[in-house]
Amino acid sequence: MKNIKSLGQNWLKDRPTLESIADLVTDFPETSLENPPKLCIEIGPGLGTLTSSLLKRFDKVFAIEFDSNLAQNLPKSFPGKNLTVFNEDILKFDFDKIEEPFVVAGNIPYYITTPIIEKLLSLKNKPEKIVLLVQKEVAEKINKIPSNSSLSIFVENFADTSLGPIVLKNLFTPPPKVDSRILILTPHNTPKTSNSEILNFIHKCFSNPRKKLSTNLALNGFISKTEAEQLLTDLGFGKNARPSDLNLNNYIMLAKKLKKR
Repeated sequence: MKNIKSLGQNWLKDRPTLESIADLVTDFPETSLENPPKLCIEIGPGLGTLTSSLLKRFDKVFAIEFDSNLAQNLPKSFPGKNLTVFNEDILKFDFDKIEEPFVVAGNIPYYITTPIIEKLLSLKNKPEKIVLLVQKEVAEKINKIPSNSSLSIFVENFADTSLGPIVLKNLFTPPPKVDSRILILTPHNTPKTSNSEILNFIHKCFSNPRKKLSTNLALNGFISKTEAEQLLTDLGFGKNARPSDLNLNNYIMLAKKLKKR
């Protein structure tokens, strides 16, 4: 089937990589879960190349496919298998109807990577594990390479992160313009902070990520630039600190200090 560029359809054709993704979804330390999930939710199954590997490892797979033609044809490729296809937008999919532990896997469109991750990590009924194939630069950014970002700190609040192998662009049909990388997220039972004011504060601190943190604090009306430089110095970050120099715990401390002023 011809891909639809606007939907970011680039299908992975390399079987060893597909098997690696499926293996990573099922890889739980022996002490972490007594009964690993038997349900895998796949985002954007496309032609079913990853679906095939997931069906070998899980009792059932729920596949969420936005493209109606692909959603209609997918079950025909797996007769007799416990596969349920939802022809829906992943960003509108109601995860509350899932009443059992589950994991998530998928080769997801680059252009909606951030909203997908934000949705999955904000769910009340969180996945036990999330394994996504995303743009290499984005995967590394989330994993704090080379430094912190607004997105990496958001993810840090909700999950542990690690990286899998790099997947070269020539392993896709049609090939995208950049390489991909496997991103592995293990959600926390509870976030490090659920204070929306702190999360909003962090977001504003990155409003101009290339400027000094003191400048961002002043531009957003939290404190004057001179006062911000002194506060950052007193806290040990230095007056020239950039937004990327602080981690989640640093920002939580900074927000609390500002609130007391």
